[in-house]
Amino acid sequence: MAGASFSVFGADIRITGDVVAAADLHVDGRIEGDVACTNLVQGEASEIVGAISATSARLAGTVRGTVTAGHLVVLKSARILGDVHYDALTVEQGAQLEGRLAPRAAGEDAPVLTLAS
Repeated sequence: MAGASFSVFGADIRITGDVVAAADLHVDGRIEGDVACTNLVQGEASEIVGAISATSARLAGTVRGTVTAGHLVVLKSARILGDVHYDALTVEQGAQLEGRLAPRAAGEDAPVLTLAS
């Protein structure tokens, strides 16, 4: 894709504030704020405290906030504390989810599954 880019926030990076990127984003550090990007890859030791909105996301660290993604992969090392909205969802055995899971296209009255770690 012309003009596509990739940004990496290393383990030594701590951001306070919202992150909006038209690029793919790899986060190994800590973000205290909302994250909006095309594709998100989160490292195992990273933490995001805020809402995530992405076309696709692969989460391996800790998230404290709402996650909204078209295609979402939650790896076994992930810990999500918040509601999750998705089009397609894959959860590895061992992942910790504490919140409601609901397809993005579901209406407000659609049943949701509540999981606790």
